Amino acid sequence: MSVVLTICPILFLNACSDSSDLAPATVEQPEVAPIYKIGPGDSLTIFVWRNPDISTGVAVRPDGRISVPLLEDFEVANKTPTELSREIEAELGKYVQDPLVTVIVNGFVGTYAEQVRVVGEAVQPLAIPYRANMTLLDLMITAGGLTDFADGNSTVLVRTEDGEQKEYRVRVSDLLKDGDITANVAMLPGDVLIVPQSIF
Repeated sequence: MSVVLTICPILFLNACSDSSDLAPATVEQPEVAPIYKIGPGDSLTIFVWRNPDISTGVAVRPDGRISVPLLEDFEVANKTPTELSREIEAELGKYVQDPLVTVIVNGFVGTYAEQVRVVGEAVQPLAIPYRANMTLLDLMITAGGLTDFADGNSTVLVRTEDGEQKEYRVRVSDLLKDGDITANVAMLPGDVLIVPQSIF
């Protein structure tokens, strides 16, 4: 949370510049949705077949690790559930004969790089895990829409592309208030939406 609060002032300063000279964001979705990776705050169920005494539920700590029976401080962040299952099997194999492990993610938070954020004049600024085929409309519904003080059509989308941060203009007011579906655009993992305040 402190990281988000630290970067917000910088993002707001960027958003204060005239967004009309920014290129509009595109509506295209990625061809292949990214595979979900485990992140701090996720809730996991670790099921070890025929070993109920070491099957357990656990939350991923802020440092990206978990502690479960027979395994302490095990690194899980940035791994898919399948990758983690195979790694736990390898470690448990030292204590259990031919363990078969399934990792189930129950509460989704995800890695920071795979979250989508909206800050500024949204009713509920937030960060949520990216979902396949997520759009601007999906994000704004989750955030409760715009406040009465928002300048929705000056909203800036900050996106990392090829290791560089780029900014795009999005027309949130046209989408939400006028129902202009052409203003709906694809969201991608790591996107930050900055909704500025109207200047009266």
